[in-house]
Amino acid sequence: MLDTNGSALGSAVGELCGPALRACSSPLPTFFVIGPPRTGTSWLHEILKERALLPSPTKETRFFDVHFQRGIQWYLSHFGATKSTKPIGEIAPTYFASATACERIARVLPGARVVCTFRNPVDRVISLYRLKRAYGMSPWGLEEAISRDPELIESSRYATYLRLWQCTFGAKQVLATVYEDLQKDAQAYVDALGDFVGLARFPLAPAIVRDLNTSTTLTHPRSYYRTRTATALADRLKATRLDFIVSGVRRSPLMKLFLGGGPAFAQLSLEFLYKLYDLFRPEVEELENMLNRDLSAWKSKQPALNPVQTAT
Repeated sequence: MLDTNGSALGSAVGELCGPALRACSSPLPTFFVIGPPRTGTSWLHEILKERALLPSPTKETRFFDVHFQRGIQWYLSHFGATKSTKPIGEIAPTYFASATACERIARVLPGARVVCTFRNPVDRVISLYRLKRAYGMSPWGLEEAISRDPELIESSRYATYLRLWQCTFGAKQVLATVYEDLQKDAQAYVDALGDFVGLARFPLAPAIVRDLNTSTTLTHPRSYYRTRTATALADRLKATRLDFIVSGVRRSPLMKLFLGGGPAFAQLSLEFLYKLYDLFRPEVEELENMLNRDLSAWKSKQPALNPVQTAT
């Protein structure tokens, strides 16, 4: 149902994880926040990392979509404390639009709870493109990237992939939320998420809530090729569990050599924004029916010239 090669994939999952899981004494994740990207996942990681056992120092392991062949022990090594009594989970926005990740998680952790957050797809795809451009992951302008970068469109197929996760795990194990609710009342949003994944309720500090609505300052990189090289190196270091080096660089002044320093992103034309709204409207309308919620603002043909780019 999930994949034309579903049986082969299931066999591969069994071969890679079966014996290791049977021999594994470490607790396994019980929840995943799967995004899609640019829907508050970095903010959620910051507030949940003290209350749940999350991967460290890398936020996203990319295990179930990219690094699965490295094995379950490689994955579990990201979680550190094996005697922790905290709920265990992963903030993993790239899993949302991956049928392969969905299938693998379902076979390895069928009881896991899954959280999705949906945001105006036009605002979100612009924000995702700018992030990818800033980190040297996209050599194109936005209009060309829309046609050449599959992730931009696939991660905007909200109804399609929500239905996939619900069919795979069961509707009761999948929580579908809306980004505007997080912006409007962060405390209520976090309470509902915590109740769903098994976290005790906790109050949000006012400063943390303010951080959610702080506009980012992403720009084009000063040197695209230097930034692209640094990002590729960071990915290799993370894959070999040398992610502490990446984490150290991120916190140091060296980060300014690779991130930012280039021109600001230009405003988009109304004509192109209209095309984006038209492109995403069918999925938004399906999502409206699935959530039984009015999402008319996501189908508007009168967007702002420069959509607000808020926290990730």
